[in-house]
Amino acid sequence: MENSNSSIEGNNLRVRKLELSDKSKGFLELLRQLTVCDSVSDKEFEDRFKEISMYGDDHVICVIEDEISGKIIASGSVFIEKKFIRKCGKVGHIEDVVVDAGSRGMQLGKKIVGFLADHARSMGCYKVILDCSDENKVFYEKCGFKKKEIQMVNYFV
Repeated sequence: MENSNSSIEGNNLRVRKLELSDKSKGFLELLRQLTVCDSVSDKEFEDRFKEISMYGDDHVICVIEDEISGKIIASGSVFIEKKFIRKCGKVGHIEDVVVDAGSRGMQLGKKIVGFLADHARSMGCYKVILDCSDENKVFYEKCGFKKKEIQMVNYFV
């Protein structure tokens, strides 16, 4: 996987997998710019991190760290769904793509989505899918996605 720990040309930004220490680098604060993300204790974070890590390459969270500030400024995740259709094929699901408000316009979102899509491809997925708002449709089209069908949701909480 070409993207396992790559730098972004000429600057101090590094694309890599989430690490346990990223909680102290503003990871949860970044997620709050995307959606509801309540406070999480260090133990809860560690427990969830270990749980996700048990899935290995079937669930990957990637981040971009600004190595000068030591802050996480972009993130996204992909999980691999194993199916019976398409000769027991696999589908990558991209979720929770977010770029810090102060770091937008630097192509970081495109870098995150590319990292995640490349990972899904390397895992043998025949497609990668995601849900997005109408406002983000153009961005994802620039990343190579096209609109297909509609999204439905049923929240339980």
